[in-house]
Amino acid sequence: MLKTIAAAMLVSVAVLSTASAQEGGKVTVVTSFSKDVTDPFKASFEANNPGYILDVQNKSTSSGVKYVDETKSNNQVDLFWASAPDAFEVLKERNLLSKFTPTVTGLPDKVGSYPVNDPDSYYFGFAASGYGIMSNDRYLEANSLQKPLEWADLAKPEYHDHVAIAAPSRSGTTHLTIETILQGEGWDKGWATLKNIGGNLQQVTERSYGVPDAVNSGQTGIGIVIDFFAFSAQASGFPVSFSYPSVTTVVPANIGIVANAPNQAGAEAFINYLLSEKGQTVLLEPAIRRLPINPATYEAAPEGFPNPFKDARFQNMLVFDSETSKRRTDAVDALYDQLISFQLDNLKAATRAIQAAEAALEKSEVAEARALVKEARDLVSAMPVSADEAVSQQIRDAFSGGKDKTARQAELEQQWAAFATKQYAAAKAKAEEALALVK
Repeated sequence: MLKTIAAAMLVSVAVLSTASAQEGGKVTVVTSFSKDVTDPFKASFEANNPGYILDVQNKSTSSGVKYVDETKSNNQVDLFWASAPDAFEVLKERNLLSKFTPTVTGLPDKVGSYPVNDPDSYYFGFAASGYGIMSNDRYLEANSLQKPLEWADLAKPEYHDHVAIAAPSRSGTTHLTIETILQGEGWDKGWATLKNIGGNLQQVTERSYGVPDAVNSGQTGIGIVIDFFAFSAQASGFPVSFSYPSVTTVVPANIGIVANAPNQAGAEAFINYLLSEKGQTVLLEPAIRRLPINPATYEAAPEGFPNPFKDARFQNMLVFDSETSKRRTDAVDALYDQLISFQLDNLKAATRAIQAAEAALEKSEVAEARALVKEARDLVSAMPVSADEAVSQQIRDAFSGGKDKTARQAELEQQWAAFATKQYAAAKAKAEEALALVK
């Protein structure tokens, strides 16, 4: 009898162990977030969900999307976790996400004027993010610079060689910033603003983290960043400030379950944790400082921390069009690379020549020289493609090769690079001609 009871107990233990293993295990997440962000969530999630281990694989947003797409036939990823809403739209369109209904209740439908969650339940907002300008206060003071408040400020001659940005083709958050400017100002004016800022850039980094690092260290004075980079730097004691320009947006950072996730239960557990009170509170840690999407969490926020549910400026921000962004993501990123990132020396030379001519004209007005300067600025601002062409099926098809460029993509990029080289050289020559007339 005792042996029978003992055997039954062993069977029960084995069943319970098997059930526990099934409810736990490794949860694999592909994310663009740094370890400063993911490590606190990993520790808290594992502490609050015994049996689960969060396996974090860090990739840029664009490379993460490509990885999930390329490995779909043998998927080993449970979750995709990133800031860019258009990346999730791409995954959704390609049937690479699965539907899920979180159990957490009481969360808002919108942050600012932007929907928090996908209406079809394929991905969910867990934090809000805005885009703007981070500056090092000591650097600005040492270089007698005013704190920039608007995108147009960064195009002023006094900021030449004092600004940094990450390449949008390498950073999903920077892509959103670029797209926000294009949507807010329009295609032609927006690109003119981006190129005028580009002419003042000190550097274009490969990853978004490189920009706040450069500003924090004083390597450069100003960076175009997502807001939490500045807020976490402030919490760590760096002398930095952050401004939301009048043309900007606030959008949710998202998470979604990858289709055919090997640990579906673990993926669901992590999303429910992330949206819970415990998960939302982690967002306020000094190393993270993202805007929670649970309004109640702001009761524990530090003094002066932005609250998108109460601050009027957030209600007036641009309503970001993720559909437009999705349709032209590849074209916008390639255009930025070919017109700015890879042409930085040529663009800066043209910009410096224009700024020198304009400075001379401030002291002595010469109508012919002024006309030449306008021609030079028009040459810099000109675009090789229109807004309609950027979303055309022909250009979208050209960028359909994934990690392997199509012949048409390579051809387009060469055309855009040649266009930029020619335009900037002509602009520099016009500006130098104008300067000679003034002198």
